[in-house]
Amino acid sequence: MKSFRPLAAAAALLAAAPLAAQETAPARNVPSEAPRAAPSLVVVISVDQFSADLFAEYRAQFSAGFARLMSGAVFPSGYQSHAATETCPGHSTILTGDHPSKTGIIANDWIDFSAPRADKTVYCAEDESVPGSTSNSYTVSDKHLKVSTLGEWMKLADPQSRVVSVAGKDRAAVMMGGHKTDEIWWWNGKAFVSYAGRAEPAMVTRMNANVTKRIAEAQEPLELPPFCQARSRAFQLNPNRSVGDGRFARAAGNSTAFRASPEFDEAIVATAAGLAADMKLGQSGHTDLLIVGASATDYVGHTLGTEGSEMCLQLLSLDQTLGKLFAVLDKTGIDYAVVLTADHGGHDMPERNREHAAPMAARVAKGLDAKTMGKEIGAALGIAGPVLVGGNSGDVYLAPDLSKADRVRVQAEAIKRWSANPQVEAVLTRAQIAATPIVHTPPETWTLLERARASYDPQRSGDLVIALKPRVTPIAGTEGGSIATHGSFWDYDRRVPILFWRKGMTGFEQPLSVETVDIAPTLAALIHVPVPVEIDGRCLDLDAGAGDSCK
Repeated sequence: MKSFRPLAAAAALLAAAPLAAQETAPARNVPSEAPRAAPSLVVVISVDQFSADLFAEYRAQFSAGFARLMSGAVFPSGYQSHAATETCPGHSTILTGDHPSKTGIIANDWIDFSAPRADKTVYCAEDESVPGSTSNSYTVSDKHLKVSTLGEWMKLADPQSRVVSVAGKDRAAVMMGGHKTDEIWWWNGKAFVSYAGRAEPAMVTRMNANVTKRIAEAQEPLELPPFCQARSRAFQLNPNRSVGDGRFARAAGNSTAFRASPEFDEAIVATAAGLAADMKLGQSGHTDLLIVGASATDYVGHTLGTEGSEMCLQLLSLDQTLGKLFAVLDKTGIDYAVVLTADHGGHDMPERNREHAAPMAARVAKGLDAKTMGKEIGAALGIAGPVLVGGNSGDVYLAPDLSKADRVRVQAEAIKRWSANPQVEAVLTRAQIAATPIVHTPPETWTLLERARASYDPQRSGDLVIALKPRVTPIAGTEGGSIATHGSFWDYDRRVPILFWRKGMTGFEQPLSVETVDIAPTLAALIHVPVPVEIDGRCLDLDAGAGDSCK
C-alpha cells in the first residue's frame, strides 16, 4: 500500500517542511493588560461536514494541523444554530455573523416562482437572470447573499486589506468571501475557476495543469494506519455497492473519485497556499484574509459514510495537509491567526448506525416527497395540476396558481398527512415560523420553531417546513451517489467544532455552546476592525485570563 503522492505544484509548498517544523513554539503569555497588535494575516478554514462528533472521535489521533489548533482556544460545541444545516446556509454564517434569516441563504436551493426561466429552482450561488441558465447549469454569483462579510468590513476599515477565497465548492468560496474578493477560486469538476473575466494567476494555472495530470493517473490504495484498521469493515449496501473498507484507490481519469478523497483537499489547500505566497499575504503592513474551504470531507461523508476506513483516512490526511500549510506560513515569519470550523455536521448511513447501537436509524420512506404527496392531495381534493413543490424534508411550497380557498385546503391536508407519518417530527407553517421571535439563548435549548426561524426568509422560504424525526436519513435508497447526508434540525447536523489559534496565545477549552455567527465579530475584534452593522453573533473572548480580547 502507498500513500498519495503530493501534487507537483503543491510539493514545494506543502511538502517542503518536515512535520517537526509545524510544532507550535512554546506559548508566550502576553499580559492581559497589554492588547496585542492585529495579526498580519487571518486564515479562516471551513472543513465541510466536519461535525463535532467527528472532532471528538478523532481529536486524540491528530498530530499536525489539528493538533496545533487544539493548543489554542477550543470550542468543541459550536453550533450552526439554524434548521437548514446545508452547505450554503452554513458557509453564509461563518464570516457574516448572521443567521440565514438575515443572509438570505436559506438552503442550497429554493423555489422562486418569479424566476425569469422555466426552471423555478434557484441555486444559492447563481445569477438566475442569465439567459439559458438552469439551477444545474448556472453562472456563479454572490447576488443572493444579502449581507456583508468580514472581508468587506476589513476593506471598509483599510482599503489595502486583501481577501483571497479558495474552496472546493463555489458556494463555499462565495459565501465566505463575500462581495469584494481580490482572488476567488473554486473547483468546477475539472479545474479551479473564478468569475468570468478574472485573470488566472500563474499559481492557479500550474495547479490546474498538475491536477489534470494527476487525475489522468491511477491512484494506488493508501496505507491504513492502525487506528483506521478497526474502522475498516465492508458494508454491502446493494448488489453493486460496498463501502466501509475503502482506501481511495482510483482508476485513471476518475475525477469523481478524486473529489471524494484526500487528494482533493491537498489541491485546495495547496492552491490557497500558493496564492498566499505569490501575493505575499500578510507581508504588506496591512491585515489580509485567506479563506480556505476544504470540501473533500463532505464528499467522503455523502458517498462513503462517516464511520468507515475512508473517513478515518480522510481526516488523518487532512490533519497532515493542514500542518504543512501552517509550516508554509511559519516560514514567512508573519504573525497570523487561524480559525477552523465547519458549515454543518453530518450523519452516518443508517445501515451502519443500526449496527452501532442506534436501532431507530432509518431511511425515509418513499412517498413522503412533495411531488408524491401533492399528487395524492390533488386527487383527494379534486384539484388538477401540481399542488406542492419541494422535497421530503425542509421547505415545501404551495403551487402559485392555487386559489386562496384551495391554498387553505391543500395546506390543511398536507399538514394532516405529513403529521400522521411516523417518520415526521413536525410540520411547521410559514405563519408559525414568522411569528416566532429570533432568540439569543444557548442554541441547544432552541425549540424546533426557533431553529426554523433562524433559517426563515419571507422572500425565499417555503409555505411549510417538514422536520423528519431524529436519525431518519432523507435519502430513500442506496442506488444514487449519496448514501448519507445532513440538513436536519438535529444536533448531529448542527454541532461543529470552532478552533482559534495564534502563536503566543494561552490555550483553553470552553465546552459550553457557542455559535458560528460568533466567529466574524471575534475575528473583527482580534484585528481591531469595527463591525459596521448589527449582527446576530457576539464576540468570544479569546484571552484565557482576566483580560478581554473583545474590548
